[in-house]
Amino acid sequence: MVTDFYSILAEWRNHFSQLFSVHGLNDVRQTEMHAAEPLVPEPSAFEVEMAIGKIKRRRLPGIDQIPAELIKIGGRTIHFEIHKLINSVWNKEKLFEEWKESDIVCL
Repeated sequence: MVTDFYSILAEWRNHFSQLFSVHGLNDVRQTEMHAAEPLVPEPSAFEVEMAIGKIKRRRLPGIDQIPAELIKIGGRTIHFEIHKLINSVWNKEKLFEEWKESDIVCL
């Protein structure tokens, strides 16, 4: 039974490695893309507000341990700060290392 679990886990690892590989590279972080001008304008405050509104309640918090409910009820001040943070990342074109982490759960 344990052997089956590890073989299934290895299959999932291979699946996601292939899914996230770019041009045969194993590490997506090595791939860079440069454009002469932005392809898409930076997110507006309205877009951030709409995205926050779509967050489902009662979801487990991420690595930051901030519950979705707190973000949703945080009001304009929190939403404004999130918008500033997103635009900063957008303009610098560099993600925080923590934002590259995720937990994938097989159901």
